[in-house]
Amino acid sequence: MKILFLNGPNLNLLGTREPDKYGHESLSDIENFIKDEAKKLNTEVDFYQSNIEGELVNKIQESKGKFDGIVINPAAYTHTSVAIRDAILAVEVPAVEIHLSNIHKREEFRKNSLIAPVCIGQITGFGANSYKLGLIAILDYLKNTKE
Repeated sequence: MKILFLNGPNLNLLGTREPDKYGHESLSDIENFIKDEAKKLNTEVDFYQSNIEGELVNKIQESKGKFDGIVINPAAYTHTSVAIRDAILAVEVPAVEIHLSNIHKREEFRKNSLIAPVCIGQITGFGANSYKLGLIAILDYLKNTKE
């Protein structure tokens, strides 16, 4: 299996940006953690982060035929991006939406996700472990749909 991890705006600032909400791990720390977990699960992973919506859309479009699944933390685009939503629908690559913080316990505008309805599920509020849980969830889904 090959899984693409996509990260949206400001996630390149992890570790220094509001650590009370997002934790002290950098995005690089999380990527290394996931690489170790993926190895244990005999899975290939690739990572991409952008602050630019169109670049994330391009990566989603490029994923068809290259990746079995996507784990996406769309960050602020969760609440605004019809383009990311439409790209996920268009490529028909199963996706799991993840968030470090529990978006449902935050500001009212953060409680609405345009992305979740086109994903197989949403994981929110477990810090860096949201990435690991996203990996496990997408692999479990792929295993169960191929049997």
